[in-house]
Amino acid sequence: MRTTGVILAGGASRRMGGQDKGLILFRGRPMVAWVVEALAPQVDELLIVANRNLESYRAFGHLVVSDLRPDFPGPLAGIEAALTALSGDEILCCPTDAPLLPPEYAARMSGSSPAVASWGAYWQPVFCRLPRTLLTGLRHSLDAGERSATRWLASLSPRVVPLDDLAARMQDADDPEALKALDRATD
Repeated sequence: MRTTGVILAGGASRRMGGQDKGLILFRGRPMVAWVVEALAPQVDELLIVANRNLESYRAFGHLVVSDLRPDFPGPLAGIEAALTALSGDEILCCPTDAPLLPPEYAARMSGSSPAVASWGAYWQPVFCRLPRTLLTGLRHSLDAGERSATRWLASLSPRVVPLDDLAARMQDADDPEALKALDRATD
């Protein structure tokens, strides 16, 4: 089974004032640099889904693809782009704003897919493992107007992987306060 790590960096970043989250500095380096460094050794290949600043993302040395749909329709569109570009059997996704992704993420998510990470009582839909075979169904869902990654994943009855013990390192920094809190919490 060949696994492609996918960094979802294509969002509009409204909560970050429209800044490209992957390129925002965390401890002196772009957040995406941290995620690339953590995820690349855990997978067979790495792919970044980005919709702007493509050359900046390509500088990290991995394939960069963009959503196939306009207007930042959300993480499902990023997953669609990744599954379309996939050369392997499955993808292991994470967001670009999780700079402290733990080295055991892929191992913990291994096993049957589809799978979705959870902590607390909540699924974390951008932390998921999905087989290539879901591409056609995902396209149909997106064409029908589905935009909720949680709802779409629920329709698949995924294996839920509790990662409560890793949650502090996997929290995404999706707004300025969350980024500061992540930096403080993991000193």
